[in-house]
Amino acid sequence: MTELVVLCGTEPDGVERTITRMRELDPGVVVLHHDLRDLGRGVVHRRLRDAGRDERTVLELAHGCVSCTIREDVLPTLAALAGTVDRVVLHLDPRLEPEPVCWALGAVVFEPPGGGEACTATDLVDLRGVVAVLDPDRWLDDATGDATLPERGLSTLPDDERTVAQLAVGQAEFADVLVLTRAVGPGGADRTAAVLDRLCPTAPRLLAGRADHRVFCDGLGPGSRRGVPGGVHDPLLRGAPPLDADSGVRTLLFSARRPFHPDRLHEAIDSLLDGVVRARGRVWLATRPDAVLWVESAGGGMRIGHAGDWLAGADEQAWTEAGDQRRAMAALAWHPRWGDRAQDLVAICHDADPDEIDAALRSALLTDAEIDAGEDAWAALPDPFGWAHDEPCAESEPVGPAALDDPTVRSDREGDL
Repeated sequence: MTELVVLCGTEPDGVERTITRMRELDPGVVVLHHDLRDLGRGVVHRRLRDAGRDERTVLELAHGCVSCTIREDVLPTLAALAGTVDRVVLHLDPRLEPEPVCWALGAVVFEPPGGGEACTATDLVDLRGVVAVLDPDRWLDDATGDATLPERGLSTLPDDERTVAQLAVGQAEFADVLVLTRAVGPGGADRTAAVLDRLCPTAPRLLAGRADHRVFCDGLGPGSRRGVPGGVHDPLLRGAPPLDADSGVRTLLFSARRPFHPDRLHEAIDSLLDGVVRARGRVWLATRPDAVLWVESAGGGMRIGHAGDWLAGADEQAWTEAGDQRRAMAALAWHPRWGDRAQDLVAICHDADPDEIDAALRSALLTDAEIDAGEDAWAALPDPFGWAHDEPCAESEPVGPAALDDPTVRSDREGDL
């Protein structure tokens, strides 16, 4: 079966050096790239190259969006290459995070060119994993900043309000292999290395010009993602990252059972935006006792989305559909009042005090008196968390670790959800 490697990164020179090295290691590799710089005008520039060709095509789409690009050309092109070549590198536009793309590869059903049964891309190719290229001199600044993609000239659409931090962290966190544009030395790079140790602990780090066959995701350990998106209820710590402090980098593990007061959480959640590289996890609000909310921040950007329902109070069908692992975890941690409902958050702090964040979040939990008031009183609490749809055709793309069934909400540093 044709092997597929997804390559991402915001450093064009570093990505191109990585591609050059890949072609040295495997002269027969095919590199497929879709340039989205004109996506807002409904135009995509496709480039297909191997040892004997460098083919460039301008594509016009009925709808200028990432989802349509994937459905209308990326998937059919991969299907046409499947079985005709040994290996394909899908070089993503620098504006893209790899997790939604990999989700589409394994979940979006399409009809292959020339006919045949409807299938997904991963029915036709072997998705080996994701390679992310980063510059250690600037990655941490990008991953902790407030700049938006439009400010950096990386936006694909006029309403793309993601931050550079969300992109930088999302690319590195989902990677099976990291390729660095230069060797990590002493000084500020120590802090970058400490963050990467905690953000993507299973990913080996290679140099762009001297990468070995691991750049094709060969010989990786059992903890590698291999391009498979995580589930909302998966463990928040993957690959046994270090928990002790290193170069000022510390990890917060926050856990509680009682619900959050939505108004107080709205205020406290700003603590995850200052001095924090990445925060992610599951929460529940007193006003929405059935809803699992997924919280994910990077630098000055945040996403919050409805990620399904808790099993507490769910019917038999919901339990059956939950899967063995989630049912087992829910049963092990079952609370006599809250069931499987829990607050679980992890934050990687580079310039923030985890104890202060913990205190801010704990102050947002319901007090004993508020809990005693009962669920009817909880339902009347002010709830500033709203929902907004901000991506055309977003029904084909996930938010957070899996496909959420409600739209995402984005936050700026003022916590305007």
